[in-house]
Amino acid sequence: MSSNTYELVFLHQLSAPCHLAILAESIGLKTRIVKNAAELELEKKSNSFYLVAQKGAALDSKGIPLLVSRIVNHVPVALYQVERGSLDQESALLLGVRGLLYSDQRMDLMLTGLRKMVSDELWYDRPLISKIFRRLVQKLDNNNDIPADTVAMLQMLTNRERTIIQLVSSGARNKEIAHRLCISEHTVKAHISSVFRKTQSRNRVELLRWAQTYQTHFELVS
Repeated sequence: MSSNTYELVFLHQLSAPCHLAILAESIGLKTRIVKNAAELELEKKSNSFYLVAQKGAALDSKGIPLLVSRIVNHVPVALYQVERGSLDQESALLLGVRGLLYSDQRMDLMLTGLRKMVSDELWYDRPLISKIFRRLVQKLDNNNDIPADTVAMLQMLTNRERTIIQLVSSGARNKEIAHRLCISEHTVKAHISSVFRKTQSRNRVELLRWAQTYQTHFELVS
């Protein structure tokens, strides 16, 4: 296990035992089970790796637990007890989820996945990672066609702000965005104000026009 990560925190909201945590403990990994999301301590310095169960959680339209978008920018997160075919793997990867452990996977594969993820590796199907990598390379190449000041503008956007842009572009209102991201409407307004400033947009219409112009670039620019 990585020296930077000494505890696996399982968000397990089901009444049944968390077999993965029991298995992890049996091979010497330190674990903690949390029943309520409010008990999570979202501090990077805590040296914890968070595992959120898909089963029993409130999910977004991509099958990803709503909680994940709120915590993924603060701590390393992976999903377990994932039902095959119920989740958009690509969306999870682009959101920043470190990997997926499926409910029908063999236990030895789950343990391998755990070890890889706490060692700062991704745990996804290889074809998906190859696909995303090829797209990233292509989009970075395409950035050469964009003015330098626009590239700088794209790079200033945080992951949360890119998510906000995508939601605004889909027609979501502030209240809906707040619900989707598990944040207050006041926080949504603050994010949108920052997005307007960074994209030099005066309103949602101009932001939509900006997003349509640069949609092939801004998602994966880091």
